[in-house]
Formats: sequence, structure tokens, C-alpha cells
Amino acid sequence: MHDFALQAAGVLAILIAIVHGAIAEFRVFPTAQIEPRSMRRLLRMVWQASTVAWICLGTLLIAASTFGPEPARRWIVALAAVALGYGAIGNMVVTRGRHFGGWLMAGAVALALIGF
Repeated sequence: MHDFALQAAGVLAILIAIVHGAIAEFRVFPTAQIEPRSMRRLLRMVWQASTVAWICLGTLLIAASTFGPEPARRWIVALAAVALGYGAIGNMVVTRGRHFGGWLMAGAVALALIGF
């Protein structure tokens, strides 16, 4: 059960990251008026940095499911919970809990902690 929870958390984190990145590229940045142009590129790269980080964390959570109850597994789960939890809390604060992204990230955190 613990391994399945970690795998589910990893897959959920990766799916959230892909949707997050796609929303940026197809909905946010095409209509955003950001000047100067260099700032626009910087903001796009910063936005996508979290996308890449969440994909990496999801991959690590899936890999951690193959580890025994070792310190590496615990560290991966703990750090993923902090990083994804920060995203969940930030999303919920900004949207006042009305956006599904924060709830999905909270679900990924819960699954990761179940797999702890």
C-alpha cells in the first residue's frame, strides 16, 4: 500500500506539472502584457522552473517506491511534501481554495505522506 501511494503521488505530481506548464504556454503568456521583453522571458522561465521541479519530484517519488524503508526514501518523501505543499498552500491562498490545482497538489502531498 505504501509503495502504491508513492507511485500515485508521483504520477499525480507529474500530471499537475504538465497541466501547469501547458496552462502557462497556452493561456497565461499569450495574453500577458509584460514589458520589457527580457522580463517576459524571465517570468516564463521562472514559471516553468516549478513545472520541471514538480516533474523531477514526481519521478523521484515513483523511484522511491522501489526503495526499502531507507533514509533516501524518507528524505525524498519529506522534501517532495514540502515543495508540493508549498505550491498547494500558495495556490489555495491566492485562489481562496477555489482552484482545483491546490487541492490536487494537497492530494499528492497526502499520498506521499501515506507512502512515508
